[in-house]
Amino acid sequence: MQRALFALSLVLVLAAAAPLRAASVDGIPIQSAAAGKGPTLVFVHGWTCDSSSWAAQVPAFDGKYRVITLDLPGHGKSGSPKDGKFSMDLFARAVEAVRAEANAQRIVLIGHSMGAPVIRQYAHEFPDHVAGLVAVDGPLDVRGFGTPAPGQGPPPVTGPDGLKNRETMIRSMFTPNTPEAVQKSVLAMMLAPPETTAAGAMASMFDPSIRWTDSIKAPAFAIYAGTSRVPDVAKVREVLPEFSATQIAGTGHFVMMEKPDEFDRALSGFLDKIKF
Repeated sequence: MQRALFALSLVLVLAAAAPLRAASVDGIPIQSAAAGKGPTLVFVHGWTCDSSSWAAQVPAFDGKYRVITLDLPGHGKSGSPKDGKFSMDLFARAVEAVRAEANAQRIVLIGHSMGAPVIRQYAHEFPDHVAGLVAVDGPLDVRGFGTPAPGQGPPPVTGPDGLKNRETMIRSMFTPNTPEAVQKSVLAMMLAPPETTAAGAMASMFDPSIRWTDSIKAPAFAIYAGTSRVPDVAKVREVLPEFSATQIAGTGHFVMMEKPDEFDRALSGFLDKIKF
């Protein structure tokens, strides 16, 4: 609990951090920050979130690694596409712009929630730069992902009830054990982006064109919240041969914020096996 509260106090510090470089994609400025030296880790946030999601992880890993956080287009302090169009390809290319500006040849990408299909898309488009993939309560196997049953799917996030629907959706990500401070921080973060970002980023996750079936050879790992169902590892290995997974009990969707110590230990165990 103390660690989680301490991490939240770092949010404002991280938000004020100077950009890593003037990375951009399609003319959109991308906010990023770096800390530490060593092999490079790139942390990618989820839907309507921002880089402050990783406040606990930056100081936990920057003693051994170069830790890069970024705000995806339309999120946080990054710019938005002028045409209002979002896609997994745009998000992946934003990550690539930050990697190129950082001059990091091979990276481990850690993606939370929507960030998981973002890093999967990145691995599809830029495989030579991927040393490893880590999904945090999100899918790396995107076959069939985003195919809701008839009459089902996410509630509308635009219009008169859009913000209310977003809040209801966000609150469903918590458990009774989720610290109040984490809940407040997440709500403020996720309700901040405009509805164009909420709708566009949501649509990007349900885009049939992202359901890649190509095999990703890089080591892959998933850390699931206690409320989630861990997928069939053998099935995932059809497209991610070096896939493994773990679950942290007693956590909601924001597992890295709710139990940062356990999360960091799990992530460290995976990183120790990586050859950059």
